[in-house]
Amino acid sequence: MKASSHSLLPRALRIFWSLLAMAMLCAAGPAHALRIKEVAAVQGVRSNQLTGYGLVVGLDGTGDQTTQMPYTTQSMQNYLQNMGITLPAGATSQLQLKNVAAVIVTAQLPAFAQPGQMIDVNVSSMGNAKSLKGGMLMVTPLRGADGEIYALAQGNLVVGGAGASSGGSKVQINHLSAGRIPQGAQVERSVPTPLHEGDSITLGLNASDFQTARRVADAINTRMGAGRATALDGRTVQVQAPTAPGARVNFIAELEELPLESMTPSAKVVINARTGSVVLNQAVTLGPCAVAHGNLSIVISSRPVISQPNPLSQGQTVVSQQSDIQINQEPGNIIQVPPSAQLTDVVRALNALGATPQDLLAILQAIKAAGALNAELEVI
Repeated sequence: MKASSHSLLPRALRIFWSLLAMAMLCAAGPAHALRIKEVAAVQGVRSNQLTGYGLVVGLDGTGDQTTQMPYTTQSMQNYLQNMGITLPAGATSQLQLKNVAAVIVTAQLPAFAQPGQMIDVNVSSMGNAKSLKGGMLMVTPLRGADGEIYALAQGNLVVGGAGASSGGSKVQINHLSAGRIPQGAQVERSVPTPLHEGDSITLGLNASDFQTARRVADAINTRMGAGRATALDGRTVQVQAPTAPGARVNFIAELEELPLESMTPSAKVVINARTGSVVLNQAVTLGPCAVAHGNLSIVISSRPVISQPNPLSQGQTVVSQQSDIQINQEPGNIIQVPPSAQLTDVVRALNALGATPQDLLAILQAIKAAGALNAELEVI
């Protein structure tokens, strides 16, 4: 048995260096002018989440075990009663619905969706069904947050996987308890969108930033007239718009295509502590500092030791464990990190440390605590 801390991960380190090199090339390339549609969206124009409970039938014996999932049996009984079929007393408990599975159906109702249009749906098992492959979803009402029905879903599932089991052995590729039905739901009711209400529209920025809000307002006022747009805060910009429906749509179409001046994002380093990913944007800079980092590995090995009794001694064989513990610590040299004003210099300085991505998480946090990392550190 081996437990190691800060072990060398050459392959992960190569991947990390490659990602940083890609970021360096992107930063060194020509700046691409952003459009308003890439940093903001019209408030009120949004999709809505729909969900519903349904049954998938036609499975090849891979459905729910009804003895453990009573709601599957109850749902099928209710469906049969709606079809005019009444089961005799006591027959419900004897149903063996191996080809039926209870599922949760979800979908997104796009903005401006009208009755009769088709949308995609996702189907996920909520019981102990082994596989939904080959099944068909029965008619399932999809409801919104207000409890009203906005779409009806039905169709054959597409499951991107395969599996087989026999004699206690099992082979499975991908996930079999969830699938998708392309164009599997028909919209029955539209959601009103307040696009044409009032004499103005509000742009909501994707990220809160006062500088971005000011530049969006300036770009609109420069192109469409002074006083047309006002930055209310770091997240919203109010724009005076025509009241006629056709003119307002044309106005928004032109508004979204307006270019913005080159913007420098706030310096940020994003760390994913679960995967060891580190992402830096082009505004990150480093101050002068010195870093010492070494690798520590602990190896614990155990082997059985058997003690045999002498012949005719009526003793018992005794088995014990003998453990050996070894601690190896590699020397950590102090490396001077020079001040870095560009992303290329930051990448070069971090590469000089020779640390793995997992080690880099701790190093960056320590550099930030020392005041040498001029960026916001976000751990996700």
